[in-house]
Amino acid sequence: MVSAMTRANVPTELTGVPDLDVDSDRLPLPIGERGGVRGLPTVELCHPSSGAAARPFSPREKGLGSLPDQTTSDDPTGDSIRSDHDDALRQRAWAAAAAVCDPEIPVLTIADLGVLRDVRIAHGVAEAIITPTYSGCPAMQMIALDIEVALERAGFAAPLVTTVLSPAWSTDWMTESGRTKLRDYGIAPPVGKAGRRALFGEERVACPHCGSAATTRISEFGSTACKALYRCGACAEPFDYFKCI
Repeated sequence: MVSAMTRANVPTELTGVPDLDVDSDRLPLPIGERGGVRGLPTVELCHPSSGAAARPFSPREKGLGSLPDQTTSDDPTGDSIRSDHDDALRQRAWAAAAAVCDPEIPVLTIADLGVLRDVRIAHGVAEAIITPTYSGCPAMQMIALDIEVALERAGFAAPLVTTVLSPAWSTDWMTESGRTKLRDYGIAPPVGKAGRRALFGEERVACPHCGSAATTRISEFGSTACKALYRCGACAEPFDYFKCI
């Protein structure tokens, strides 16, 4: 039989025998406090495994609370990578759509004309936003089809083409590069800025062939509704003038 003195040196939870003679300093502490019994050295609980390499219990296994959530982070690296990827896709889609030419003036792209307003990427789907030079322009349907083909060739499946009428297209959206291409092609580019004066006034249009300002308007409409027909008094050559709208 174990003596009272011997039991005093052994924790009650190990003997299973309560001892009323044990010093009060060695009574068990409330559950949850470290140390187990006053006066005894703290023992680090280890995961049941053999050998010296046994790992300590994790805080979750000890019941001391949950570990921090590793699924959320303030690190914006993931968002930055996603944003860079979307930007790269948009640049590729823009380059493909911007290279589409106007079927009526093949030396101009829709980017030169300012018809291509925007390209958006949403969930991997490319959408091109276009504005016609005027609402009844017969070339717009062909332009939309050409944009779809260009985007598909660039790797975008089932692309979208959206036509926006407001704000209305203006020759002010035409690039300087586009104006130079028009002149080299034999079409006089728009003169000045769009406005009431451009619509109802008499523009002084220089001949794209010889550069003379001695030109006369022959017809309000040329080969298309957006152009007027002029004739040069110096070289006697007729030419189209792209109206300032």
